[in-house]
Amino acid sequence: MITYLVTGAAGFIGSNFVKYITSKYGNDIKVIVLDALTYAGNINSIKEELELPNVSFVKGDIKDYCVVKEIFDDNDIDFVVNFAAESHVDRSIENPKLFLETNILGTQNLLNCAREAWADGKDDTGKPAYKKGKKYLQISTDEVYGSLEKDFDEAQPLHVDDELKQVIEGRHNLTTFGKKFFTEETPLSPRSPYSASKTSADMIAMAYHHTYNFPVNITRCSNNYGPYHFPEKLIPLVIHNILNGKKLPVYGKGLNVRDWLYVEDHCKAIDLVLRKGKIGEVYNIGGFNEESNINIVKLIIDTIARIMREEPKYQSLLNCNLEDINYDLITYVTDRPGHDMRYAIDPTKIATQLGWYPETPFTVGIEKTIRWNLDNQQWIDDVTSGDYQKYYEQMYGNR
Repeated sequence: MITYLVTGAAGFIGSNFVKYITSKYGNDIKVIVLDALTYAGNINSIKEELELPNVSFVKGDIKDYCVVKEIFDDNDIDFVVNFAAESHVDRSIENPKLFLETNILGTQNLLNCAREAWADGKDDTGKPAYKKGKKYLQISTDEVYGSLEKDFDEAQPLHVDDELKQVIEGRHNLTTFGKKFFTEETPLSPRSPYSASKTSADMIAMAYHHTYNFPVNITRCSNNYGPYHFPEKLIPLVIHNILNGKKLPVYGKGLNVRDWLYVEDHCKAIDLVLRKGKIGEVYNIGGFNEESNINIVKLIIDTIARIMREEPKYQSLLNCNLEDINYDLITYVTDRPGHDMRYAIDPTKIATQLGWYPETPFTVGIEKTIRWNLDNQQWIDDVTSGDYQKYYEQMYGNR
């Protein structure tokens, strides 16, 4: 039986990952969730999983040496998957210190506790050795690479080589806004306190590999979307505001481009890297779904309006008139400092070496996401009360 320590598993991607592995492997695995349950952590996101006999929960901070060490002392951990992180760029601009403490010092503490628990003498070359089958996976972001040029005002056809084309045969009509992409060899060039803290965590993780021969992988993903997404991020924020007849805040002119990855596709990639990834390697995980922010907002407006017309049962969720769901809801707000223009990942390495590709086209994934939000309003209501309302007013109220 493989035992996972999944940190930050009450958050967006972490909760989806726990759902994915418990569904795929059932009783063949054991999962220990470590989460501090900060503002973006919601234990209700994994309520059903925590009722399983092979899933347990520890409330604690990855920076707390005693808490983390006790988990390793009491369990034979095989995989550490570190999702735990402060992850919102706007919040990092308001309070950089919190991001440095959690994302850097917390990562170092996890690495150190795992190294102590897994140590197994020396190998034949005199390097530190570790118990068989152990791995630490640092979940990172494409934001560590900085920003790419947006070469085209409108999306252009994306041409891929024949080797990659064979792997992604299920995806068609791919487009791009630029000529260059982030690869695993792209120099790290973070532009915000958040991305700087994640870059530092990546470098510490890789330093443990090179210095201590520690079994590490790093994955760097593009923007995720899907179920259980905290509504401070663009897509769930827009969905929530449309249903409540609120304005839709769009930074600048909405021309910034992101590469969108459906969260279940991401979870499949993480699982593959854990099981088959080569120790010491970095794998980029992208969605082949480049889109500008303004086009995303318009697509969500159009999709919700269509669903409301075609399926009137959902109209009871509206706190506005159906005819008011239109582009007039869009309001342009002052751009945030250092707002990167374009992110786009080249996932050729993970596709050709491990056989993964992003299966979900954006138009399919966004409707699945909208429908999940419509069908899970109680979860939305729980996470959008109290502290979230204060945060929303602080970030967008005066822009």
